[in-house]
Amino acid sequence: MHAWPASEVPALPGQGRDLVIHDTATGGPVTLQPGPVARLYVCGITPYDATHMGHAATYNAFDLVQRVWLDTKRQVHYVQNVTDVDDPLLERAERDGVDWTALAEKETALFREDMTALRMLPPRHYIGAVEAIPGIVPLVERLRELGAAYDLDGDVYFSVESDPHFGQVSNLDAAAMRLLSAERGGDPERPGKKNPVDPMLWMAARDGEPSWDGGSLGRGRPGWHIECVAIALDHLGMGFDVQGGGSDLAFPHHEMGASHAQVLTGEFPMAKAYVHAGMVALDGEKMSKSKGNLVFVSQLRRDGVDPAAIRLALHAHHYRADWEWTEQVLRDAVARVERWRAAVSRPDGPAAEGVVDEVRAALADDLNAPEALAAVDRWVARQAETGGPDESAPGVLSRAVDALLGVAL
Repeated sequence: MHAWPASEVPALPGQGRDLVIHDTATGGPVTLQPGPVARLYVCGITPYDATHMGHAATYNAFDLVQRVWLDTKRQVHYVQNVTDVDDPLLERAERDGVDWTALAEKETALFREDMTALRMLPPRHYIGAVEAIPGIVPLVERLRELGAAYDLDGDVYFSVESDPHFGQVSNLDAAAMRLLSAERGGDPERPGKKNPVDPMLWMAARDGEPSWDGGSLGRGRPGWHIECVAIALDHLGMGFDVQGGGSDLAFPHHEMGASHAQVLTGEFPMAKAYVHAGMVALDGEKMSKSKGNLVFVSQLRRDGVDPAAIRLALHAHHYRADWEWTEQVLRDAVARVERWRAAVSRPDGPAAEGVVDEVRAALADDLNAPEALAAVDRWVARQAETGGPDESAPGVLSRAVDALLGVAL
């Protein structure tokens, strides 16, 4: 599966700072100091309704991670999956009377278009669950050999008790895990499971549903969590720098994935930091496909909204915060784009090196994009009031906003 084209990232004078970011597993800040190549895995979409503002906020956060790393003169090895076979996708296809593969291809293509328009840097590897199946099957078989998996009426489950580190990503108690498992694709009430939250590794073929040859597992399809594990281990290996996604992935998805990988390899941890973006609400409720309260990037673009304004609307909220999308949020972002473009269009202005340092410092401090925007706002205000002798300042600032915030002025 191919990703989307990369926009050019301008080179800036000087060098950025190492990223300090909030780690869900430890509950506090960690300073990330990758080697020459920083390794990032971000969980991708299930392509049956793309790309709503909740998606955009998540991928915006990890685009900033990439940009901070690139500014430290590192390369970035970024991997993202597409869950192109799963119950929600199959259910939507059946509801709409369309082929599930056609629906997945259509929504994935739309997601690529949105990411391109928003100038999100693409992954080096963009892998669908279906194409990953040949690598998933041996991992499930290995977990079974290790005694970490068991059969239940033809399905194969992972035993969470097999990982001594289970629970150390989300740090939830058993009751909270069971509740979230039921809400987020698990089946804690199924009789015969060793632990109610044990996740499925391989689902035996069901009538009328797609299935693949699973070798000793029989025909079926993979569970959700093992998909990302197979892709991450194949392309990044253990101990990569950041595992990312929305906050609703901390449990069960990232918790289960970490345990799968740790049992398979005997190493700990799967990722050096688990980083989660907040949820976006509309009309007082989390924006979600199940509720149908979605604002789509593609619809905003069709309505003539500048993608730069969409990105600034996202940047106006700290990535870890839960926030609400409103028309005022968008109006404020449109006005900010107009102010910034007017400022950089003037041939002179106050020195920009200081504001570039301020933006770098803000982003290195747990991706504090709102403070980065405030730093640029202060420069724009000074420029409007006084101007100045530095004719290169608008160019420097414009390149910095592009390189660090992904916004083309």
